[in-house]
Amino acid sequence: MSNIPADLKYAKSHEWLQVAADGTALVGITDYAQNSLGDITFVQLPKVGATLKAGESFGVVESVKAASDVYSPAAGTVLEVNPALDANPEKVNQDPYAGAWMLKLRLANPADANALLSAADYAKLTA
Repeated sequence: MSNIPADLKYAKSHEWLQVAADGTALVGITDYAQNSLGDITFVQLPKVGATLKAGESFGVVESVKAASDVYSPAAGTVLEVNPALDANPEKVNQDPYAGAWMLKLRLANPADANALLSAADYAKLTA
């Protein structure tokens, strides 16, 4: 059973989005995704200032099993990337939500989050 926090929105490609009141959002991969990948050994993230489209690949997560693209669940500009993941990519396995968010976006349109899956819908998708 995956950990699927109720306060997040989810993409079918297994990323999560946490929208803040100021129109920014944190993005990362879900517990289901990190569990499917296995032990994560490297995380490649975009440069601060990059502009992403919804559904566009923004980086790569490499594990002992495979390398997988990671996709932006919403359009926006990268404000920050999580520096902890450079030295400690395994944080994604330990806590894919709070400790291992991947990037902070300034959302192009915060309403885009409404197009994503709720926790209940994501749970059905991954059941």
